[in-house]
Amino acid sequence: MDDMHHAGPHEHGTLEHHHTVLNEIFCHLPYAIFSVALSMIMMSLLSFLPTGEQYGEACYRLFHNFHFLHILFAATGTMLTFRRYSKNILLGLAVGFFVPLVFCTFSDAVLPYLGGRMLQLDMHFHWCMFSHLDTVLPFLLVGMLNGWVMSMHGKTLSMFYSIGFHVMHIFISAMASLLYLVSFGFSDWWSCMGVVFLFKIVAVLIPCTLSDIVVPMLFARIKKHSAE
Repeated sequence: MDDMHHAGPHEHGTLEHHHTVLNEIFCHLPYAIFSVALSMIMMSLLSFLPTGEQYGEACYRLFHNFHFLHILFAATGTMLTFRRYSKNILLGLAVGFFVPLVFCTFSDAVLPYLGGRMLQLDMHFHWCMFSHLDTVLPFLLVGMLNGWVMSMHGKTLSMFYSIGFHVMHIFISAMASLLYLVSFGFSDWWSCMGVVFLFKIVAVLIPCTLSDIVVPMLFARIKKHSAE
């Protein structure tokens, strides 16, 4: 059986197939749509808090909570996927460390910031890796360990884990990116909910898919081919 058959919560073709990334994106699209919709419901409930400093402070704190949790889930997914196709310890540690940091920052901060700037808002850029390294590292390292442990379980249990964590990962990413928008310059996001909805789908779908599946798989397969 092809080793790509049990790559995640759905079947994969071979990585060399030129539609692989597109297939992954379409496979994760329903997760992204419902996760973004649910995050907008949660944010709508938060809007009932008193306006002003209390609302802004709540969103700011919640952004960091969800961002740190996003790093945990992303590191778990990256390590789990890499370990499924390669047992190279050093490369696995490097991929599990750097890939989540890149894509979590891109999804939770860079894309929301750029989206706000496109709407001509006075957005402020905030990089948690620089400002809160002492908090980021525990979530990142525990996520790597979690993915490593999950990769040692049987395929049936690993498949169960993958489905659940994919859904949670995308929801947490959607919450973090929307909270960033509100915390750093877009407090009245509901005034253009349609644009926000479409933008957030892209902002969480592509980075999460690349981080969970595509990029760790690429590193694992490239290393495997170079060793042959």
